[in-house]
Amino acid sequence: MPENDPDAARGGDHLLKVLGALNNPHRLRIVAALARSRNYVSRLARETEISRPLLHMHLQRLESAGLVTSSLELSSDGKAMRFYEVTPFFYQLTPDSIAQATETLSRTGQREESR
Repeated sequence: MPENDPDAARGGDHLLKVLGALNNPHRLRIVAALARSRNYVSRLARETEISRPLLHMHLQRLESAGLVTSSLELSSDGKAMRFYEVTPFFYQLTPDSIAQATETLSRTGQREESR
């Protein structure tokens, strides 16, 4: 991966986590919606037409991969609302970058890959 790619420094295990998180149409729609604007869970569920429990599961996976972040904020009426936004990221996938990433795979990453 190119030296100017800050996400490349995280290695093969991180790349597997990111690719796994993006390997779902719901999660791609969530990232696309959040790329337009940060949003709170209820509105995001309506916009993406995903149930809130399912949306929470997908958001956790995206957040675990470092693709989105969340913050808890209070509305004017004192209601707690969790807002999500996309974390800027860039991955360049080439045969060379994949070969370089595989050199940093841990045993755990290798087991996950074979599933």
